Amino acid sequence: MRPLRISAIAYLNTAPLMWDLLQPGTTPDFEISYTIPSLCAAALRNGSADIGIIPAIAYTSIPNLVIIPDVAIAAKGPVRSILLVSKQPLEQIKTVATDSSSLSSVGLAHVLFEHWFGGGREFRSMPPDLPSMLQVCDAALIIGDPALKIDRSQFHVLDLAEEWRRLSGKPFVFAFWAVRGAALDELRSGLDLASIFQDSRDHGLEPSNLQKICREWAGRLGLSEADVHSYLTQSIHYFLDRECQEGMQLFFRLAEHYGIIPSAPALRFLEPVTNQLIAG
Repeated sequence: MRPLRISAIAYLNTAPLMWDLLQPGTTPDFEISYTIPSLCAAALRNGSADIGIIPAIAYTSIPNLVIIPDVAIAAKGPVRSILLVSKQPLEQIKTVATDSSSLSSVGLAHVLFEHWFGGGREFRSMPPDLPSMLQVCDAALIIGDPALKIDRSQFHVLDLAEEWRRLSGKPFVFAFWAVRGAALDELRSGLDLASIFQDSRDHGLEPSNLQKICREWAGRLGLSEADVHSYLTQSIHYFLDRECQEGMQLFFRLAEHYGIIPSAPALRFLEPVTNQLIAG
């Protein structure tokens, strides 16, 4: 059988999830490529990938996806890497430049404005360059690694995960592993996908491995190892637990209410070992 094609995202917050998959001698069952969140979702949509770490909101528009259980990129408080950066206070913002590589974070910004901050803002999708975005719009949505390096003393800054938690009382799920339903028919017998991805996450979060990740990524991003470690251990929540599922379902309902997605779908999970579907 051919290797299953994995579409992954080259952000710091995915590094623990990828740990086992990138080790020497990794199972030949997978072929990995990297892209940005929006194109990761597109790869599952067009069938060029079988498994992807997709923005949560993409799940609502791609048919026949199955979620790998218990693995996520979520936040139960400030996330530090999803920021609304503005030249002026929130109530004065009329235009928002949104990162064209993002899906879930853009949806979150829309829901926050429509449901809590007051609607009527204009959103414009742009490449993620803060100076250019703020030349055109009052505020900019910056996601991922670039957000970690923003000098907050220079701007009005809102951490959108922190705002969601404060206003909804729920965690926010940004992304999770999903599998095309058609790809399940091509699995090698005995290949337990759920355990493979859960174990990779667990091993990536082991202290010795996490230290290696922090050392590598601190150099890449120009951050201290302590900052990287606190981000991965305190800002990001890597488990798609019941509370996170409830937060995601609330987000889907609000996004449907405001016309951001067509409908709020049921959550379908992959059952460990059998690779069968189970209801959420």
